[in-house]
Amino acid sequence: MRRRVLAAEDNPVFQTMLRNMLSRWGYEAVMARDGSEAWEILRAPDAPRLAILDWMMPGMDGVEVCRRVRAAAPEPYVYIVLLTARTQSEDLVEGMEAGADDYLTKPFAAQELRVRLRAGTRILDLQEELLCTREALRLQATHDSLTGLLNRAAIMAALHGELARAGREDQPLSVLMADLDRFKQVNDTYGHMVGDAVLAEAGRRMQAAVRCYDSVGRYGGEEFLFVLPGCEMGAARAQAERVRGSIAETPFSGSSPGLPVACSIGVASRRHPGATDLEPLVREADMALYRAKRLGRNRVESREDDQTWPIEEELLLLDGESCSRRQ
Repeated sequence: MRRRVLAAEDNPVFQTMLRNMLSRWGYEAVMARDGSEAWEILRAPDAPRLAILDWMMPGMDGVEVCRRVRAAAPEPYVYIVLLTARTQSEDLVEGMEAGADDYLTKPFAAQELRVRLRAGTRILDLQEELLCTREALRLQATHDSLTGLLNRAAIMAALHGELARAGREDQPLSVLMADLDRFKQVNDTYGHMVGDAVLAEAGRRMQAAVRCYDSVGRYGGEEFLFVLPGCEMGAARAQAERVRGSIAETPFSGSSPGLPVACSIGVASRRHPGATDLEPLVREADMALYRAKRLGRNRVESREDDQTWPIEEELLLLDGESCSRRQ
């Protein structure tokens, strides 16, 4: 794919010359007849990453275009070469301080411009590699390597942010706590490699079953936490049923015949959450999940299903015994 280069030049003769040179060197030329047009092109989401700007142009000169590009956003970076007939050192300083990366005085040799564009291309390629590496490190720090979902720290951070936003905007918020039923038996019967495949497939199904702005994370082991902004209890239960169905309705691959897998889900919801309600909300979903396990698994439960909400269940969760009894 040819790299696009913006060439901003008001002189028709230089326009034609630049277009022909860029095409001959393997670039895709994007032409602008003045500084204002160049700025509009460079502020677009798909703007060229290389730019050749004449200093003196109608509407807006090349130096002002440089200033605006640098002030707009640091990424993605645009490599800018200024063309000018000015030869004084103070002009060079002014152009570079405005944000230009390189500088050519007219008249210039074609090969001189070509090597400057090659240098700009190398710099842009290096920056793209660095951005890809940074994104990979960010994903590694925030996502579970097996399922591709948010990890525990990231899903809790997402919940904290959504709680604060729900409080500011007076919106409901719900969470789901889901746990794969009898997952230990999968590991014991088929081995941990199949167990890992089941977890990965469960993560894909869960992510596909929620809305694009919901957050799903691996809370720990075979347990998953969902953050559902704008969801009251009724809508959250319906969403939980979709998630439960996505797991239970189709057997998982990994054995012959397909391996049946189910999950239990606890639902908790707040109309006026407030930023301090994070732990009680998660604990309530956890208690509801334990109730779903106790009542037979492969089901959705919430506090509303049991008005008595026995204190024994809460004590059981607080001392950690529920984790060993959920299977």
